[in-house]
Amino acid sequence: MSGHKRMSIRFLALLMVVSLLLAGCRNGKEMQGEAVTDEQEATGEKEQEERLPQDQNAEPEGKQDGGQDGLVQEEPLSEQEIDEIIQGWSACSLDPVQVTMEDNFRTYYEVFVYSFYDGNGDGIGDLPGLIQMLDYINDGNPETTSDLGCNGIWLMPVMPSPTYHKYDVTDYYAIDPEYGTMEDFDALIAECDKRGIKVILDLVINHSSSEHPWFKEACSYLVGLGDGEPSLEECPYVDFYNFSKEQLDGYSQVPGSDVWYYEARFYYGMPDFNLYNEQLREEIGDIVDFWLAKGVGGFRLDAVKEYVSNDHRASTEILTWFTNMVKEKKEDAYLVAEAWTDISAYAGYYDSGIDSMFNFGFADSEGIIANVVKGNKQAGEYSSSLEEIQELFGTHNPEYIDAPFYTNHDMGRGAGYYAGEYSPAQTKMAGALNLLMTGSAFVYYGEELGMKGSGKDENKRAPMYFYDEPGAEGMCTGPLDMGSVTMKYGSLEQQKKDPYSVYYYYKEAIRLRNAFPAIVKGKVDNLENYSDETLAAFSKTYEEEKIYIFCNISPEERTVNLSELPEDTLQLQCGLYVDENRASLDADTLSVPGYGIVILKE
Repeated sequence: MSGHKRMSIRFLALLMVVSLLLAGCRNGKEMQGEAVTDEQEATGEKEQEERLPQDQNAEPEGKQDGGQDGLVQEEPLSEQEIDEIIQGWSACSLDPVQVTMEDNFRTYYEVFVYSFYDGNGDGIGDLPGLIQMLDYINDGNPETTSDLGCNGIWLMPVMPSPTYHKYDVTDYYAIDPEYGTMEDFDALIAECDKRGIKVILDLVINHSSSEHPWFKEACSYLVGLGDGEPSLEECPYVDFYNFSKEQLDGYSQVPGSDVWYYEARFYYGMPDFNLYNEQLREEIGDIVDFWLAKGVGGFRLDAVKEYVSNDHRASTEILTWFTNMVKEKKEDAYLVAEAWTDISAYAGYYDSGIDSMFNFGFADSEGIIANVVKGNKQAGEYSSSLEEIQELFGTHNPEYIDAPFYTNHDMGRGAGYYAGEYSPAQTKMAGALNLLMTGSAFVYYGEELGMKGSGKDENKRAPMYFYDEPGAEGMCTGPLDMGSVTMKYGSLEQQKKDPYSVYYYYKEAIRLRNAFPAIVKGKVDNLENYSDETLAAFSKTYEEEKIYIFCNISPEERTVNLSELPEDTLQLQCGLYVDENRASLDADTLSVPGYGIVILKE
């Protein structure tokens, strides 16, 4: 037996002994937030008003699942020991890879600055705090494994706004003072550039804040005008928005006027822009110029289907204008848009030529991923859907880049979708199914820790769970109206002590994504003869690389006969495992443990 194998066995034995000694221990740390049960999060029910002392739907006391539930080690393993264990359970022998890509196929980390990391001690996250934690996201060194390996950041809005979420902008050329200064933003971009991280900025052009000077000037003019007809020469900003003398559907009354109303589909503090106005379009072009000159790599576009509400064709035409305008300024700028609707509808927005549309069909508690993991749909529906969307999206834009994601700031967090004995394994598996998809995959901050939070929006945007102690350096207090959220899997501080934590699983999943170009850019072929109720099986091909991926979405081991595959010889390249059980390949027989994922290659 080699020394390496003896060490791996020793560390695994040590982990099992510690786990047995601490059986029954749980880390039900609570953070400020509104407590909910897993079933409530999965069904979208409103949270309870009272605070729950622990996760009421987790496995019974005394039952552990390979340390996956935030197990606290009394005698913590060293980083070297944890690395040894992880190398064993991943079954990978990969050389370090350079995760920085030169194109727009990336792995993005969605950051809500307000709740991420507080750099000045006021309880609110800020840009200096984010800079301090960049090495957590990507340290820029492919030789290290201490970072997540994400090579893109989506910054939720950072421009001045009267609200905590900042989706109602008052100045498109500035940084909200809560988050810092423009100098801080410049420093952030510089540090991201050093690490090969592309930053895309949330750009909200469907509406502004009602506190924006353009809107305030238009309203003041209309109040003084009374029942008369507006003149664009006197006040051009009147045509920046949609005003009417009738209270149409989705319209609010202009303050101080009993004559005029304005369109505000989301709420009265967010007046909708008239995106047909040429002067406004020139202003938006100037805004794009400003931020591109600052070094941003592109934009995330909010609410594109509301550009002209209830008119898909008109909204697509406006998106086409915006896409062409940006690409003329910077050809490799990355654009990804939000249209929260069914898959056939948002596929049509690819007609605009935009790079990416967020793939809502696979996301959220009722998306393909969650339904497959929960057993509500056959596992094979995941792999068959991967194949089907290629043709669907490609018919609208042959150059499309899919934008898969699992959860975001508007959705209940994924760890709450599952309850019971296998919920830790299901939480991990769901994250991997997102990261195995072709395109630019997105991870919502804290998703890699199995954070919870649902119901009102504030709960979904709870403080990043870096430490157990809410008052620890850098910890944010969270949105003012947030209730109490009971966390299930422990803080980053705790999960770093457990090689079978959600955190380490996500890191390994991202590492595999970075290691195989076929995962990121590959064409999917569903293996119909293998995909079934509990097994998703598909190949991915990119240039000369072809890999086979088998996902066992059940707690029981699956045995697969590979004799029907065209390759004569396949080797087990890598695996993602939720516990100590491993895959094996003996001639044509592949064994995949419960909730295991394996990658085969010639």
